[in-house]
Amino acid sequence: MGGLTVEQAPAAAAGGWCIAVSTRELAAALGDADELVPVHLKIDTGMGRFGGPPEGALALARFIDQTPGLTLAGTWTHFACSDSDDAMTRRQFDLFTETLETFDVDPGLRHACNSMGAYNHPEFALDAVRCGIATYGCEWPGTEPALAFRSVVTHVKTVEAGATVGYGATWKATGKSRVATVAIGYADGVHRARSNRGHVLVRGRRAPLIGVVSMDAITLDVSGVPGVQVGDVATLIGVDGDERITAAEVAEWSGTISYEVLTSLGPRVERRYSE
Repeated sequence: MGGLTVEQAPAAAAGGWCIAVSTRELAAALGDADELVPVHLKIDTGMGRFGGPPEGALALARFIDQTPGLTLAGTWTHFACSDSDDAMTRRQFDLFTETLETFDVDPGLRHACNSMGAYNHPEFALDAVRCGIATYGCEWPGTEPALAFRSVVTHVKTVEAGATVGYGATWKATGKSRVATVAIGYADGVHRARSNRGHVLVRGRRAPLIGVVSMDAITLDVSGVPGVQVGDVATLIGVDGDERITAAEVAEWSGTISYEVLTSLGPRVERRYSE
């Protein structure tokens, strides 16, 4: 669904995927492949990233339809402000459907809605919707979060008043404190902006994240969590006992959005899938 160069066309075609197309040059390159390539014609109605202009969509749709190596599997656009600007979303949808009305070839699957587009405007669903953030169970009322992000406590110690923790000594104990180190850091998706911000769940309780986030470790003040020991699970996103930390909370502590938090998990993080 993202951008491809003409040089990448053979490898993309060999992968067996449907491929987004917004230029005649890319369509022609895909049409020269040995495989029959299903493509989805992208029309830019206001997002401004990918997509061809609406006035050129009919000609490109005809070219795809007439190229033996291609099949027009779909035609689509993408909303820029489906979570915040109803008027712009409606303008984009109207421009998209008006453009489709000019087609004299089958547009294939017509789709415009992302997650919030589908939620706020179910009447814009057309033939398909592209749920992104909603597949995590986030940003959509009535759904349950599908992802948890956890690590393990690797070190616990007691520090005296005045002791500092982490790079730059940005956290200083105001009294005798228990500090737990957790084996996860910014290389794994814990944004460095989380330094001295927010909480992590340990033994069903919230423990403040203290000090600067390191590449491979974070530190927690577990003074208020009895019995913390090496091997305890630390939950950065998810449920532990009666407590829950959401991706939206983590995003607020990180100065970003939940989408970035959820897609920032590094390759070192072990993935476990369940039904």
